[in-house]
Amino acid sequence: FWDFLILFFCLPVVIFNEITKKRLLGDMSCRIVPFMEVSSLGVTTFSLCALGIDRFHAATSPQASTRPIEQCQSIIAKLAVIWVGSMTLSVPEILLWQLAQDTSPVSGVVTEYCTMKPSSNLPESIYSLVLTYQNARMWWYFGCYFCLPILFTVSCQLVTRRIRGTEKKSECRGTKHGQCESHLNCTIIALTIIYGLCTTPENVCNIVVAYMSPDMSKQTLDLLNLINQFFLFFKCSVTPVLLLCLCRPLGQAFMDCCCCCCEGCGPDSTSSEGSADSKLKTEMSSSIFFDKPRETPPPLLALGTPC
Repeated sequence: FWDFLILFFCLPVVIFNEITKKRLLGDMSCRIVPFMEVSSLGVTTFSLCALGIDRFHAATSPQASTRPIEQCQSIIAKLAVIWVGSMTLSVPEILLWQLAQDTSPVSGVVTEYCTMKPSSNLPESIYSLVLTYQNARMWWYFGCYFCLPILFTVSCQLVTRRIRGTEKKSECRGTKHGQCESHLNCTIIALTIIYGLCTTPENVCNIVVAYMSPDMSKQTLDLLNLINQFFLFFKCSVTPVLLLCLCRPLGQAFMDCCCCCCEGCGPDSTSSEGSADSKLKTEMSSSIFFDKPRETPPPLLALGTPC
């Protein structure tokens, strides 16, 4: 959902600015767009960490195959912590950016751009905190939003593989539960690889700009910033598609919803039978996040009857 917000709000603002050299929504977009982009990095980072912890618990649980599915309230609480924490850590971005104007010496055209400069109207204590954040922003990006999710995912996967290789190798080999666990681990690894590949250029550019910015022109800096933003947009576009393709229950549920909307949810017997069959499969399949089967099997539905 946050990836959708980035593509729906931030992408049109960036494209409009590159075409017209005017900032859509003015100073507000200069503050909101970086806030949403950094919040997106935080949501992805802490989600990957949470998924790594979940896989570790699934591997170390003595009775992983008999544990019930986690309650919806617990999942919502974890998502709330991830979202609120990501947005809280991104608040300094709102106070760091502001709108600036520049006049071309050749054509005399006034262009608008966003600059990283705290406002002098801020209180002294807040101004000093924002200035400290600006000085440490490069290494904060690199440590929290790049190294943390990658190291966390790699560590959890190594520990999980070692535990499964020493204790549950004979039990899980060839079983349906073991294949499901392996598939979920591959999904998390794929999400981490996509995230790492899309955030590497931004971190490299930040380090290069931090030490070579006096020798670089404004056009070069703007181009690097544009490239970094489009890598973020690419990540937001690929991640949901990758998740739908790799997570079979989630992808099947998404396709069922799309087919239901396209066909108008007709009450004919064929669609009724298909929907009942898909619902039965969805109930008996596993979720990507919390894949522990139910303690008791769900009641079977009579195929061909209305839902």
